[in-house]
Amino acid sequence: MEICKIENLTFTYPDQKTPVLQSIDLSVHQGEFVVLFGESGSGKTTLLRMLKQELAPHGDLSGTIMYMGQNINDLDERTAASEIGFVMQNPETQIVTDKVWHELAFGLENIGVSSPVIRRRVGEIANYFGIHTWFREDTTDLSGGQKQLLNVASIMVMEPNMLILDEPTSQLDPIAASNFIDTLEKLNRDLGLTIIMVEHRLEEVLPLADKVVLLEAGQVINTDTPTNIGVRLKGLDKNHRMLRALPTPMRVFHGLDMEGKSPITAREGRRFLTDFMNGTKLSNEIESEMVQDEQPIMEVKNAWYRYERDLPDVLADVDLQIDKGEIVSILGGNGSGKTTLLNVMSGQNRVYRGKVYVHGKKIQQYKGKELYHHNIAVLPQDPQTVFLKNTVRKDYEEIAQVLYKDDSAIEQKIKDIAEQLSITHLLDNHPYDLSGGEQQKAALGKILLLEPKILLLDEPTKGIDAFSKETLQVLLKELQAKGMTIVVITHDVEFAAMISNRVGLFFDRTLISMDTPQAFFSENNYYTTVASRMSRHVMERAITDEDIIKICHNNQEKLYEKTVD
Repeated sequence: MEICKIENLTFTYPDQKTPVLQSIDLSVHQGEFVVLFGESGSGKTTLLRMLKQELAPHGDLSGTIMYMGQNINDLDERTAASEIGFVMQNPETQIVTDKVWHELAFGLENIGVSSPVIRRRVGEIANYFGIHTWFREDTTDLSGGQKQLLNVASIMVMEPNMLILDEPTSQLDPIAASNFIDTLEKLNRDLGLTIIMVEHRLEEVLPLADKVVLLEAGQVINTDTPTNIGVRLKGLDKNHRMLRALPTPMRVFHGLDMEGKSPITAREGRRFLTDFMNGTKLSNEIESEMVQDEQPIMEVKNAWYRYERDLPDVLADVDLQIDKGEIVSILGGNGSGKTTLLNVMSGQNRVYRGKVYVHGKKIQQYKGKELYHHNIAVLPQDPQTVFLKNTVRKDYEEIAQVLYKDDSAIEQKIKDIAEQLSITHLLDNHPYDLSGGEQQKAALGKILLLEPKILLLDEPTKGIDAFSKETLQVLLKELQAKGMTIVVITHDVEFAAMISNRVGLFFDRTLISMDTPQAFFSENNYYTTVASRMSRHVMERAITDEDIIKICHNNQEKLYEKTVD
């Protein structure tokens, strides 16, 4: 039975000429796990919000959305609130109360459920989700993973029929994201809950899906099973941008020009490579180039930091040297202190013990705006905090005027940055009207207008699609080639593996490991890439899908001889 049916849906935002959704047709059956993916700005979030009456955007709408055979706009408020759940991208934005137990009870209180029933349902859901151990905690004290789990639990206590999720793992570290996705699988499998999910990180989500939907420029381009979606995409265009979004095993399979059913999970990928390699073991001879300088461009020595005198230390005895022209990525769990370290490196927070040097000079010796003028620039975790004007262009013009006095030079610089990031069409939009991925790219563009020598990025791939991530990778490498030094705080291990000269792990308030990507990811079991997990039994130090494909291609003769034998 269809729980949701969308027919000929077209939607245009106010004051916009081009529809963000065009002639969408989509059916979702009860109990299905449906995954939507596509480039940033393709209309995914808008489509999801159209399914939730309270979140539906204003604009020109045609077509119909039916829920359980009834037009979604005709649902009574109680049904709309309780039967259709929605989890947003940012865990912070959905929590409205101060205590965990109150957050779980809040929705039931608002629809008038009796106190005894509330207590029973809250107790049941807290046990089901494992929340009972932090049931009476303050919501502000929770990690990102706990907050997102609480968001789902506070919806599930309402006993919905359909759960909609908009990139729910984008701000979670790899382990928290994996645990969260495991919870979704359990809800779908054990309760038969219908799940519709937008996600850019498809490695763990795609194997759970019954149906995969590709959106492109507001249109449904492809709908198929996870196994077939790669073949269908390759059939449309063998260089289709969204082929990069597919899980690593699928990318390796298609990159080796294999035919038939592709592997999806790391386990299936291991089996495929075992058969493909036929007992041969190869090594990745390419090592990330280490950048060494006699004088580090930035140095953190024995740094200690706490937010208030009577609070615990967030940083404890941190040591870090950044050489000129290198890209360093720092991984770690939610709440481990990575962003605090970035704030210390940028001078926004001052350590109470230890030293921070920039160009060999103590950071506190920089006066006024000297530290930030052609020196350090920071892309914060929340891109909305970067914007001050009502269009992206006005924001860019304001910051460009700091460096350029000539109007034509300002205009040319803005044009160049916009073209580099493929956001020219967004310049006259309000920043808050952009999708999460578009905001991220637009915010980065504003930061790059400052032409810094040192670029500090906090979760730069959050909310952006695979093609945009690849574009960002190329851009950062180009900036590095021009002498820029880049530090990246990220949960995206695949991105860190592709761009970094060195990778570090932040744990227990300090930096406990720093090595080349090949050494770092090859020796880790959890903070590692899918490519490393699926290939390490037959290949040494292969950490990306490109590594695996390149090693296979470079050793074709050896593999052929082994097959003949």
